[in-house]
Amino acid sequence: MASKKYDLVIRGGRVIDPALGFGRDACVLVKEGRIAAIEAETAAVKKMLRSFDENQIVDAAGKLVVPGLIDIHVHLREPGNEGAETIYTGCRAAAAGGFTSICCMPNTNPRIDSQETVRFIQDRAKGCDARVYVAGAITKNIEGQELAEIGDLVKMGAVAITDDGHYVQNPEIMRRALQYARMFNIPVAQHAEDNFLCEGGVMNESPESARLGMKGRPAVGEEIAINRDLALCRLTESRLHIQHVSTRRGVEAIRWAKKQGIRVTAEACPHHFVLTDDEIGKRFDTNLKVNPPIRTREDCAALIEGLVDGTIDCIASDHAPHSIESKDSEFDQAPSGMIGLETTLALVKTYLIDKGYLNWADAIRKMTISPARIFGLPGGTLEVGAPADIAIIDPEKKWTVKAENFRSRSRNSAFIGWKLSGKAAVTILGGRVVYSA
Repeated sequence: MASKKYDLVIRGGRVIDPALGFGRDACVLVKEGRIAAIEAETAAVKKMLRSFDENQIVDAAGKLVVPGLIDIHVHLREPGNEGAETIYTGCRAAAAGGFTSICCMPNTNPRIDSQETVRFIQDRAKGCDARVYVAGAITKNIEGQELAEIGDLVKMGAVAITDDGHYVQNPEIMRRALQYARMFNIPVAQHAEDNFLCEGGVMNESPESARLGMKGRPAVGEEIAINRDLALCRLTESRLHIQHVSTRRGVEAIRWAKKQGIRVTAEACPHHFVLTDDEIGKRFDTNLKVNPPIRTREDCAALIEGLVDGTIDCIASDHAPHSIESKDSEFDQAPSGMIGLETTLALVKTYLIDKGYLNWADAIRKMTISPARIFGLPGGTLEVGAPADIAIIDPEKKWTVKAENFRSRSRNSAFIGWKLSGKAAVTILGGRVVYSA
């Protein structure tokens, strides 16, 4: 082997690629932005490495080397709300969290319901620290009244359609969206909360909301929405993706549907399997206001069970930046959402892996190849020839979440001050180091 054959080598780490069923100590060799080989560090490889320049070698001793993480549920706020986040700062946050590919949601201003807005985002993402894929809107202006030009959106590169943040209340419109999506072999991603039941609610409907005197968003609103869409998915034989599942009965409905052969996938977010609604009464932190809301301990347990048994296919952040000024208000007046790109990996490590629910291979699968397959994205694997999108993880890194350290433009995390374990040490995009702790 001659060093000129390769541009970069990652040595000394434990390489894990669930897509290939691969897990062993090895070197990852990169050439021209792609995975060129994965080799054991034999005498021949060591000899080759002696001829490498120092900047060609990344030392991953004591660390995990995995495919770059993929997040299919991210709000980048640009265009229209650049004070909260831009495509550039969102990609910097992604890289700091170990994510090399993200899919942005369409509730921008203007909405992503036209080819022009898709093109704008694609142009703005060029040269950023993560690959940005686009989910187009299901309906024009995300108003739920008239289908967007789905074919035009797909032609321009949209990988999915969703009115995220808004439930498509009209079942006929949702049925037609599923039928169109099937023609283009893309999923319809649904924010599953019935509007009539959940409108105006600011937290989970529970004894806790009654005690605090806050209007609740009932869990049954999610259950009804999911069951309706599962029926439509069965009818149309389309692909349905349920976003940010948050309830026990929602998980049960998806589990049942999968056993019936319905083409449904689902995601869960860390704030839904870590936090419970009694936290709101303890600190009245508006960063705890999310949509759908954080629920009960029973719901958290059901989400974790769904992640363990495969009912829930992937983990997403639902990274939702908001300015300090907008969150600094009464709880019922504050916008919903919290940032998550920079804390998702550590929350998975601390609350799923360290507690014995998932092993590293399972967790990495739900953050790489599974989301890649759901949205039809490249990457998610270290297979030879694949893009050299790589995350190097320090699995035992202990750190405290601090607002001043966020790369995101916003600071609206409910986990500030929390002590977590596990962190991205190096993130590589197309063979280029875009983040190093």
